[in-house]
Amino acid sequence: MQTFIERLKELRTEKGLSRKEPGQILNTTNSSVCDWERGRSEPNLDTVVQIARYFDVSADYLLGPENGSDAKK
Repeated sequence: MQTFIERLKELRTEKGLSRKEPGQILNTTNSSVCDWERGRSEPNLDTVVQIARYFDVSADYLLGPENGSDAKK
């Protein structure tokens, strides 16, 4: 899950977003986003799909290999 943690934070900061903004769009709390980024909890599959759509990346990119060989989309 380390790949997801790193990529979520990277995508969020690339867009200049706080944790609150994706939380609002994904209909969750900013503390949930914080917990995901810190590895304290994991989003469910439906939420992973929503995150991928929001950041215009594939779910494979979010969850994929840590070597970065997979493309953003």
